[in-house]
Amino acid sequence: MTSREFPNLVVFDHPLIQHKLSHMRERSTGFRPFRALLYQIAGLMVFEATRSFPTRNVEVDTPIERTSSKRLEGTITVVPVLRSGLGMTEGILEMMPEARVGHLGLARDEETLEPVVYLRKLPKDLSEGPVILVDPMLATGGSAVEAIRILKNAGAADIRMMSLVAAPEGVLRLLREHPEVPIYTAALDRQLNERGFICPGLGDAGDRMYGTVT
Repeated sequence: MTSREFPNLVVFDHPLIQHKLSHMRERSTGFRPFRALLYQIAGLMVFEATRSFPTRNVEVDTPIERTSSKRLEGTITVVPVLRSGLGMTEGILEMMPEARVGHLGLARDEETLEPVVYLRKLPKDLSEGPVILVDPMLATGGSAVEAIRILKNAGAADIRMMSLVAAPEGVLRLLREHPEVPIYTAALDRQLNERGFICPGLGDAGDRMYGTVT
């Protein structure tokens, strides 16, 4: 589902994704089922997020005869924003094990709400194929904007973002600063609160995934 207000956004309203997301939102959902649900939703989302990936024609020999088939063109790279992006990455790799993985560590300054980079480990030749940036929560958009800037500087030319839940403020910020980057999400929530958290959201995805909620 796309919107005129947010032309850079695709919301997956598939019943199975929405069913799983409803369980993730529940305060009572523990870290083990939360992590499993995140993994499962990412695996479902990646089918649509990769729909426009370039392909090439190849000839293969089936047990019956030779035929023409299609294979993905170029080298695919998945880049999670640590640490919560790791949970979605595992689900993506289950469907697309041939992808490389880079890592970006971006911590949010709780006063300015802006990102601070503490880790940058990316494969070479990001220009060789599509790059999927993964972060379950698109809130203010600060981390996403910084991550995309880093990926572009590293040579990435085809970037797509996958998030679990997005806030309008973050979507609009990406539209202003990186309008060519599509965002795929399972939900566009109402707004951010005064602390920069998504409402209604699902809390801190990293804490809930790893059982470090205080």
